[in-house]
Amino acid sequence: MVGRVAALLRLVGRKPAGMSLAGVVRESGLTRPTAYRLLTSLAAEGLVEHEEATSKWVLGPEVFLLGSVAAARFPMEELARPSLRRLAAETGESAFFSIRRGNETVCVLREEGSFPVRSFVLHEGVRFPLGVASAGTAIMAFMDPGEQESLLEDWAAHAGEFADGHPADVVRDNLERTRLAGYSVNPGLVLEGSWGMGAAVFDRQGQPAWALSLTGIEPRFRGERQDFLGKLLMAEAHRMTARLQGSTPI
Repeated sequence: MVGRVAALLRLVGRKPAGMSLAGVVRESGLTRPTAYRLLTSLAAEGLVEHEEATSKWVLGPEVFLLGSVAAARFPMEELARPSLRRLAAETGESAFFSIRRGNETVCVLREEGSFPVRSFVLHEGVRFPLGVASAGTAIMAFMDPGEQESLLEDWAAHAGEFADGHPADVVRDNLERTRLAGYSVNPGLVLEGSWGMGAAVFDRQGQPAWALSLTGIEPRFRGERQDFLGKLLMAEAHRMTARLQGSTPI
């Protein structure tokens, strides 16, 4: 039961606009009556709400309160926000901070750049399987090889709806390129024309636990500019890693 409730909260929180009951049923595999019963129980506790105007379920105020309390234990916004602001200011692109959660990445922070044309693939709450999109590629590339291989061996099941756009051989190549360059490049694999780049941030044990990324339209992520963006991402990722490992201030 707890697992079902947690899964529903993740589904509802996947997008700011929430999710319809039909979408919850489709994504969760629950029957419609069961999904509705659980959602109404969560609504009674303030964890979700049903918006009459859109007929979608969205996260409720109790989630905000719980998150505010938990934020004191995980002060990542304080650490990541300066890097996001510098990246957005220097590049004009939208900058993001994502965390690893199990075999997924979850986008938790965003800073908009000044360039007027933007990619809307990524926003707070969006989840991608590891190895998909730039943040997940940056993290997976520096994971333990055995852990990587366990995901790649059953890649279709792991990648789910993204498997067709991210064939296993392409993912392997992207992971190797990321290890060599130090930063990842997603050449429109999630959405054609929407590119992303990412760099991993490491915890005190030297494990890739977070990632900084930039997204935008394809022409702004090619050639010499790609090298420029990659160096900026790595510089900010190294800065955050050093702060997290206690060796230098931001």
